[in-house]
Amino acid sequence: MKKADIVDFYARLAADNPHPETELESGNAYQLLVAVVLSAQATDIGVNKATRLLFESVKTPEAMLALGEAGLKDHIKTIGLFNTKAKNVIALSAALIADHGSQVPADRDALERLPGVGRKTANVVMNVAFGAETFAVDTHIFRVGNRTGLAPGKTPLAVEKKLDKATPQPFRLHAHHWLILHGRYVCKARTPECWRCGVSDLCAFKAKTTVPRQRASAAGPVDKE
Repeated sequence: MKKADIVDFYARLAADNPHPETELESGNAYQLLVAVVLSAQATDIGVNKATRLLFESVKTPEAMLALGEAGLKDHIKTIGLFNTKAKNVIALSAALIADHGSQVPADRDALERLPGVGRKTANVVMNVAFGAETFAVDTHIFRVGNRTGLAPGKTPLAVEKKLDKATPQPFRLHAHHWLILHGRYVCKARTPECWRCGVSDLCAFKAKTTVPRQRASAAGPVDKE
C-alpha cells in the first residue's frame, strides 16, 4: 500500500471513530492487565461478563492474592483455559507486589517477564494504560494487515514491525484499536463485509464481497461470523 493510501486509510477509520477504545472493561492498569491476560483465546464480551463482579472487589494485586486461585477460578470458569489463566494471574500479582511495588510497570520488557504476559498483552497495556504508540497484533489485526496490504507478514511480529514502520502520525496512538475493531466488525475472517467497508477501494483484497451475504444468495444457509 502506498504512503498516500495509508494516510487515507487511517484518516477514514479515524473519521468514522475518532476516539476508539478497548472493549475490555477495567478500572485501573492492574485490572486492565488481568483482563488482557484473560482475553487470550476468549472474546472481550466473555471476559467482561466474568470480570464485572470480580473487579468490584479486586482492584489490586493484594486483593487478588487474598481472593486466591480457587476464588479466582470461580469467577472466571466460563472463560477458556481458566485453570492456567488463574495460575498466571495469581503469579503475576505476586510478582507485581514483590518486584514492582504493586504497580503495573510502564515497560514492555518488564511486562513480558510477568507470568502469562506475552508481547501482544504487553503492547495492549502499554498503549491503553500508558499511552505508548504500540501495535498489539491479534488475529484480527494480523488478518487486516495481510488482507488489505497495509502490513503483510507471516508472523504477528512481522506484521507489528511493518505497522510500526508504515503508520504515520497522527494515527499511531489509536492505530491498533482502529484495526482490531475493523477486523472484528467489518473485515471479518470468513465473510468480510466489503460492501460496507469505508476503505475497500484502498484494500488489496481481490475477492471482495459486493453485497450483503444474505442478499447475494437467496438459497442455502448464511454463514455467521
